[in-house]
Formats: sequence, C-alpha cells, structure tokens
Amino acid sequence: MIKIEKIHHVAYRCKDAKETVQWYKKMLNMDLNLAIAEDEVPSTKAPDPYMHIFLDAGMGNVLAFFELPNSDEMGRDQNTPEWVQHIALQVSSYDALVEAKASLQSKGLDVLGPVNHGVFKSIYFFDPNGHRLELAANTGTAEQYKQLNDVALDMIEEWSVTKRAPRHAAWLHEQD
Repeated sequence: MIKIEKIHHVAYRCKDAKETVQWYKKMLNMDLNLAIAEDEVPSTKAPDPYMHIFLDAGMGNVLAFFELPNSDEMGRDQNTPEWVQHIALQVSSYDALVEAKASLQSKGLDVLGPVNHGVFKSIYFFDPNGHRLELAANTGTAEQYKQLNDVALDMIEEWSVTKRAPRHAAWLHEQD
C-alpha cells in the first residue's frame, strides 16, 4: 500500500527565475535551496532548456518554479477564477499574520485580509508571476478541527447531489 510521507515539492511556472528568487527572499524571507538547469527535459528528452528553482518554505516544505524561455508567454487558466488557484503558506499565529500584512504593505504590495475562514485566518496577495499567494494562521481549536473532520464525508456527499454549500459546519461562520 502507498503511504505518502509529505509533499516533496510543488512546482509552478515563473517568468524570470532570478526575479522570483529575489522576490520570495525579500517579501517572504524564503531561501533558495537548489537550482537545476537542463537543455532537455529528462523525462521526455524534448530539447527545451529550463531553470528549475527550489525555495525553502519551512519544515522541509519546498516551493519550486520553472523558467521556460522557449515556451509561449505564461498565462493562467481563464476558465478558473483567479482566487481559486493559489499557494497557501502557514505562519505561526494570528499576530504573525497581522505583522506579515504590515510588512508586505510597507514593501508596496496590495494585501487583502485578514479573511476569517472559521478555523484559520488569511491574507492574500500576488507574486510577480501573477500567482495568488495566501498566508494563513490557524485559529481553530482541536475540537473544532475534529468536528469538521467528523462531518467532512457527509458534506462531500451532500455537495455531490445538490452542488450547494452544506450547512454541517454553519457554526464556523457564527464567529464572524
């Protein structure tokens, strides 16, 4: 049986590897761990040079990017709202989230939030590649997370039939 240990890395495309490394260091204090560059794709042998960068997202987590200079200009899925596809990174507390917002705004970023999601609060902003980023701070109790876990399958079942938001966890938004 397969047992996943953790995410090795999550990879996205970037417009410029150097700019991306510098931005993530300046804005989020993320260090460059590794860079791999090839003139052909190892898995397909296609002649397509790339730079693959790996950034430290804390606790062994890695956020990676590919710069693909011979590909068409990068875009995004136009059929999916930009708020859906995002990279969420965790901070230690709500106070750290508020401090992060102030820091990012002082560096010229537009930041939305904090937004209350019931058991966590988040802020949102964009990187220079157009990727939406979320910083999240867990605020829920162990009991609240257990309650959400207990109703998760029932919520999925109801959603699959109705395509309407189930109310199994309506108590989450009573805190707003």
